[in-house]
Amino acid sequence: MQRLTGLDASFLYLETPSSHMHVAGLMILDPSSVDGGITLERVKEIYGQRLHLAPPFRRRLVDVPFGLHHPLWIEDPDFNIDYHIRGTALPAPGSPEQLATLVGRLSALPLDRTRPLWEVWVIEGLDDGNVAVLSKVHHAAIDGAAGNELTVALLDLTPEVALHEPETPWTPDRVPTDLELLGYAANSLARQPVRVVRALNKTAGAALAVRRHNRQEPDLAPPPSPFSAPRTSFNTALTSRRSFAYTTLSLPAAKAVKNATFSTLNDVVLALCSGALRRYLNQHDEQLDGPLVAMVPVSVRSDDEKDVLGNRVTAMFASLATDIDDPIDRLKVIHECMAEVKVQHQAIGADTLGDWAEFAAPALVGTAARLYSRTKMADHHRPLFNVTISNVPGPSFPLYSIGATMVANYPVGPIMDGGGINLTVMSYLDRLDFGLLACPDVVEDVWTIAEGLEAALDELIEATGVSTTDIAKFARSH
Repeated sequence: MQRLTGLDASFLYLETPSSHMHVAGLMILDPSSVDGGITLERVKEIYGQRLHLAPPFRRRLVDVPFGLHHPLWIEDPDFNIDYHIRGTALPAPGSPEQLATLVGRLSALPLDRTRPLWEVWVIEGLDDGNVAVLSKVHHAAIDGAAGNELTVALLDLTPEVALHEPETPWTPDRVPTDLELLGYAANSLARQPVRVVRALNKTAGAALAVRRHNRQEPDLAPPPSPFSAPRTSFNTALTSRRSFAYTTLSLPAAKAVKNATFSTLNDVVLALCSGALRRYLNQHDEQLDGPLVAMVPVSVRSDDEKDVLGNRVTAMFASLATDIDDPIDRLKVIHECMAEVKVQHQAIGADTLGDWAEFAAPALVGTAARLYSRTKMADHHRPLFNVTISNVPGPSFPLYSIGATMVANYPVGPIMDGGGINLTVMSYLDRLDFGLLACPDVVEDVWTIAEGLEAALDELIEATGVSTTDIAKFARSH
């Protein structure tokens, strides 16, 4: 048994009928070199051989009675892979839009909490002959970086399917009794007063460090504060419906822009999202009283924690400078804001969010989240932030699954009341694969935002004077 950390458990408590807290990824595979193609049974066989490489795949939740403390993970004694890997097909020839519509519908389905919190959909019928694989895993089990590591573990470095033998046989757990769960919770809760004192001391020290920094650098604009974001049409209460769009941009082109502007790749990603959202708002004649604010999840996973699953993440608020017309000036403001955000993040400390999440009362937080959703409270206050933007570094080398080449890997991040769109990007080879998840009842056509990303990159290339020669220097073959 293993108790969930407060941060991991918070993704369970925040889940409501209109907001499901799972992360997903849409792999596109080219099966042309695979004898017999990619079949559902073959996928089950390969994943079944590698379950020991993905510990969350055989763990299920056990709730503590009366919600007294965070739930526990146990090795599921009733595990059956048939409940987790399923097949479906588009009416051939399935277009990218049809695939995206299906991904949106599957993303809107909650995971079954009585079983390990993941599922895989093998999707056939794509118009180019490729096969799509949609993987969903609950955020309580993994964050973006851990999910990337998990994905790589289930893939191969060559078309030959490698055999991974477990070092020790898997042993399921016995389901603990209510009395055992209450005893386990009581033992953990008894140590909380000491943890509260430590968290208070750490937080007080962090506040003093930030205040000291602001006094030393009075000319620097502080990062956006919570609830300082402007109201928009997509910062409202959500329905349970989801829409999805995806696109791919040139990673070498983004790197060339980065070098030309002395910024970072993450700054460029934020500027691309800023340009796309600004274009969308202009098309809908929305006038805002300030620049959009992005919530940017940031991994705090150290090198010696690469094999640690669960969430090692914190959140930053960053201005997208959407009130600035010139794309280079916009990128400059984003760069300066992110530099200041990082300084304050170091002063606050990586574990502060996780420290306080430990003290959340499961029953109370879960009830509050459902009440907030049911009463549509997000319609009645200024948004905490406008949009979630996540940038997950991926491999620069080709990967294979079931013997097939992975052509692309589009991430699918969650959304919740008050933030109706998530833009997540993962790099792969010379690609930036963007996945956009939205609520179609607050975002009319998420594809227009995806198209705006390409327009934003073209705008930056033109403004910086980056040439095809400059871009070629960053191509993988070089």
